[in-house]
Amino acid sequence: MTRSLLVLGGSGDLTGRYLLPSLASLAATGALGADVAVHAVSREPWDDEAYRDWARERLAQFAPGVDQGTRDRLVGQLAHTRGDVTAAGQLRAALDRVPGVPIVYLALPNTVFHRTLEALVEVGLPEGAQVVVEKPFGRDGADARALNEVLHRLVPERSVFRIDHFLAMQTALNLLGLRFANRLFEPVWNAGHVDRVEIVFDETLGLEGRAGYYDTAGALRDMLQNHLLQLLALVAMEPPHALDDTTLPARKADVLRAVRPPADMARDTVRARYTAGTVGGRALPDYTAEDGVDPARGTETYAEFTVGVDNWRWAGVPFRLRTGKALGSGRREIAVHFKPVPHLPFGDTQPEPGVLRMRLEPDGIALELNLNGAGDPFDLERHVLETDLPRQALPAYGILFRELLAGDTTLSISDVEAEESWRIVEPVLAAWAAGEVPLREYPAGSDGPARP
Repeated sequence: MTRSLLVLGGSGDLTGRYLLPSLASLAATGALGADVAVHAVSREPWDDEAYRDWARERLAQFAPGVDQGTRDRLVGQLAHTRGDVTAAGQLRAALDRVPGVPIVYLALPNTVFHRTLEALVEVGLPEGAQVVVEKPFGRDGADARALNEVLHRLVPERSVFRIDHFLAMQTALNLLGLRFANRLFEPVWNAGHVDRVEIVFDETLGLEGRAGYYDTAGALRDMLQNHLLQLLALVAMEPPHALDDTTLPARKADVLRAVRPPADMARDTVRARYTAGTVGGRALPDYTAEDGVDPARGTETYAEFTVGVDNWRWAGVPFRLRTGKALGSGRREIAVHFKPVPHLPFGDTQPEPGVLRMRLEPDGIALELNLNGAGDPFDLERHVLETDLPRQALPAYGILFRELLAGDTTLSISDVEAEESWRIVEPVLAAWAAGEVPLREYPAGSDGPARP
């Protein structure tokens, strides 16, 4: 079956910075055949050659590691149609130029998802077509449900791919191998042995010119509602009988259904935004002074909350999720803190219990253990067994494109997951909007807001 990719929003930053470079990486492995057409739709007044010139520049900038010949071959597979993605007639004209069964990729602002999908429903898609929707999936729970309703009128659920590139990151995939291919960990992967779990994705970058999107979204919607809750689901899910497009999403959905929103908003959630400071020798202005920011919105650049998972395996174990921009270090990890041993025969020594850390970007695994010291054999010392993981051959988006072309939605977010994620964060958003949790501040380059 001939597959083609129709990218709606084909001249946007997402396409130029991520999608085209990932396709180039895929082409370099031979997994993107020369017969796969990539057709872009945008409002730019370009013909095919003008679009190819634009794409050639983006590939030189964002895919310099891919050889020139491969980039040139990909550029030769590109075509462009000027059009309004919310207009059925113009979408029909673009689809008429696409050979075979299309994968329709909505590389668009989520504010136009509804109108674009309704236009696609009017046009209709051939049997076997897939629809790819970028995050954030909806503005809230009601919006997510409405999006799911129109998607299900367009194609079957198994033909919908809700993108979350974190699911294709190496550490996320290694969670599956770590847990289910090693007898060592799974017997202690429960409330009887785990004290708490932290999922942290700190960024040293500031706004970086993304005010148009970020100032209306904020850290909670941008990161916790999707990426970090997906990592929580992988950490906490029950062992699947298989890793396929039915079982893996179902096991993740089971976890999200069991997640209890923060019990005490003032105690269990934190929101803050950065003020002027220096990160890695680079001066950053106050967030409210960034171009395109409306200070009255009170948008947070740091979000944190602690939730529980009300099931047999995890009852009583707090899961702390945190993300922030313009922080002093790029700490990005899943940290599983184990409980103390029942009895220590080392006198008054009270070492910290063991910790398993799974690093993201760069990927690695570290196990912190207490061992006997080199001097007094009855003294304990902290040792870290650590390894760096080799980089994946493909970037995360490249892996997702490979799965898309194969018609495999295992690494997609299901409709249930999308709606349950909003159920978890909506009480937090409501409490923040009502002023129940103060908007704190932290200097750029710091570790985040100070605790009260």
